[in-house]
Amino acid sequence: MKRRAFLKTAVLTGAAAEITASTSSGYVPAHNWDKYDFGSGPPITDRLNQGPFPQYPPEDLFPGGDVVMATTPASEPVPNYGRGLVTYIAADMGTAEIISNDKSKAIDDLARLPLGQKLYIRPTWREVQQRRGRLDFPDYWKLTFELARKYDKRVGFRIQMRAPDYPEEALPDFVLEKVPMVKLIGEWKSNPNSVRGRKKTFEEPRYDHPYFQEAFRELNALLAAELDGSPLVEYMDTFMYGFWGEGHTWPFTNNPFPDYQTAERTWIRMWEIQTEHWKKTPLVTNTQPDFSLVGNSELVDRTIRSHNWLRTDTIFIENMQIESISNRPPWIAGVLEIAMSDGSPDSLYISEGVPGTDNAIAHVMDVGANYWSLWNFHKISAEGIMNYYRQYPQTIDLINRKVGYNVRPSFVWYYEGGGYPGLILGLANDGIAGVPGALRINVVSDDGNVNVWIRVTRCPARSGRRSSCCRRAQSGKGSSSKRSSRSRGFDTRCDGPAIRRLILMALSRCGRI
Repeated sequence: MKRRAFLKTAVLTGAAAEITASTSSGYVPAHNWDKYDFGSGPPITDRLNQGPFPQYPPEDLFPGGDVVMATTPASEPVPNYGRGLVTYIAADMGTAEIISNDKSKAIDDLARLPLGQKLYIRPTWREVQQRRGRLDFPDYWKLTFELARKYDKRVGFRIQMRAPDYPEEALPDFVLEKVPMVKLIGEWKSNPNSVRGRKKTFEEPRYDHPYFQEAFRELNALLAAELDGSPLVEYMDTFMYGFWGEGHTWPFTNNPFPDYQTAERTWIRMWEIQTEHWKKTPLVTNTQPDFSLVGNSELVDRTIRSHNWLRTDTIFIENMQIESISNRPPWIAGVLEIAMSDGSPDSLYISEGVPGTDNAIAHVMDVGANYWSLWNFHKISAEGIMNYYRQYPQTIDLINRKVGYNVRPSFVWYYEGGGYPGLILGLANDGIAGVPGALRINVVSDDGNVNVWIRVTRCPARSGRRSSCCRRAQSGKGSSSKRSSRSRGFDTRCDGPAIRRLILMALSRCGRI
């Protein structure tokens, strides 16, 4: 996608004034993300002792220290919160994107695909709410959540307020009846046979209109009352400006606001409405550069500082999107949406022997993603995903094992001191990303006499990043165990923004995952 504007000079519809960074209150200038001060990670009140752990005099604080277990990386994907491959059920076009005459069966086929650990849907506001004061979810939404429960998966979602690939309007009638619309200026040269190609004009609402703000607040309140903190929900995409909710109306040259300051204030207010209602479910904000001049830089900055997550909706894009997604703080998850081939010859795009999808996956791994999309762009089907996988399984198998974090106690030392037995853990991360939040570790014995947990705040960096191999941490004081108790193993769990506690893995006594 081409971007042809910067904040230094811009002319917006309804105003012919030059807008500069110095005249906006929230604008965040471009900066290098590596080591940038976004503040600290999630606050932890029960942090595990992270060393050092000397065992010989004169500092024999942890005497003994025998290695009693050593583990090796998993050979299969390890499902967990905060990581995984995401099977797309419906995206830009709703169920029209699903290639099947039997939509329900097609959705079931997609939901039970073993490759994907998460499901994703992207309905419009009109689809989820037809009248004030209540939600009326479409059948495919209800079915997706039913199947998530059935197949032990979780759902990510976005509510589109503008959907150029839907033939019908994305906003509900009660909004359209009261909120003015502004025509976008320019031309979108699309396939004339596509939905967007047949549209003669494109409009955006006055998001700053009082009625729009009132209805938007109600929508978030209704959604959060039902879904915030739900065990079936993985994350929700942040509501953003424009097409698909990505934060832009490219290639059009205007936006519906009278000036930049109004646009920025409006979207900051809408961000605050979202964070006011969504306390447990992570909000995932697109790293979209501010082509349409609506305040995206401030939304991204606030996302990081509130310990929410980032996403990007393609991979071969502007360098600043790659800068932000690949150098985000380690406690922030990165969601990567990149379409894949359906295995048909004209969709493979093989260059120098490498299919386009394998090339994209390699770059998704380069930026350290927590999630990657199983999505046949505008031609969704389980068979399309599997047709490609049967031909080229190696790279998908690789990202399925490596995407996100995969933390294990590589070394386990046992010691006795101060009247307590204890363990020192040398943690290794076999994944390509950090833990989104804090890591919780459980130590459990077969007889139940030991069941203690603690959190590690400085988790091992993703493999390949600048970090030592292992991060050491100590557990022991307060345990009632004796050395003769048989250890059932460890659970490592991710506490994300919702303070979720979900099992990453259970190590058998033989020490393998």
